[in-house]
Amino acid sequence: MKINRLFEIVYLLLERKNVTAKELAEKFEVSVRTIYRDVEILSSAHIPIYASKGKGGGISLLEDFVLDKTLLSEEEQNQILVALQGMEKIGLQNGQAFLDKMSGFFQKSKTNWIEVDLSSWGNMDRKNQSFALVKEAVLARKVLQFVYFNSNGEEKMRTAEPLQIYFKDKAWYLKAFARDRQDYRFFKIARMRKIEVLEENFERELPQTIQREPAFKTVKLVLEISRKMAYRVYDEFEQEAITQKANGDFLVKVEFPENEWVYGYILSFGEYVKVISPEYVRTEIRRKLKRNLRNYLII
Repeated sequence: MKINRLFEIVYLLLERKNVTAKELAEKFEVSVRTIYRDVEILSSAHIPIYASKGKGGGISLLEDFVLDKTLLSEEEQNQILVALQGMEKIGLQNGQAFLDKMSGFFQKSKTNWIEVDLSSWGNMDRKNQSFALVKEAVLARKVLQFVYFNSNGEEKMRTAEPLQIYFKDKAWYLKAFARDRQDYRFFKIARMRKIEVLEENFERELPQTIQREPAFKTVKLVLEISRKMAYRVYDEFEQEAITQKANGDFLVKVEFPENEWVYGYILSFGEYVKVISPEYVRTEIRRKLKRNLRNYLII
């Protein structure tokens, strides 16, 4: 993580006075160019850091520089420790040691405020393992190869340069540059299989914005859902999308990508959901239920 690396660079320079960019690059497993960018970031934050070339050159801090914790307010110190503890729980490299160091520096005790388990109930630890491999590749800037299942059920081997792990709507995604598409893509980590971290490094940086996959065709649904599914209704839909009827059942208006996933999602409510509109979705649900029923007919 960049914030960890920036703090570590400052601490290292306080101890050793002068370090070459090559040494720092090897220590943090990044490029020399990345180290010089870090120097620029620290300099812009008013840290008196400078780089000199030639024999005996390197990266140094001004002789009289002292890292002053009073530069940060009490609230800012707490926010840093909270953020570090959250990152440590999802596998920040050397996160516990760094958290201990910063807690000691701020003279604060740690509060065990978060626990993160990436696996689903009953899913053992496969998701944790997948997340760990993806995180390793992002931090080490190494190319990933994996089998990916897209939302249309297609399976394909993908090769990508992993740039950032991204959490949205109860799921972890990978922002990456897909080499087969020669473009930036989002990959849902739960759909990644046979993940392999290759030995090849890459230099590409994360752009300011990444467009998601080409826009899906969407469908606006009106669903009637039984009050027996209230826990799912409140878990999975925004409050403004929900209207509760006099009998306690719910009307939900929602817009979803129109692909095979949406039919599976509707059917996951079993007997407790009815599609009010559009009519063609109702027709397709009836067709799927009839086909599914054949699987249970006694022959």
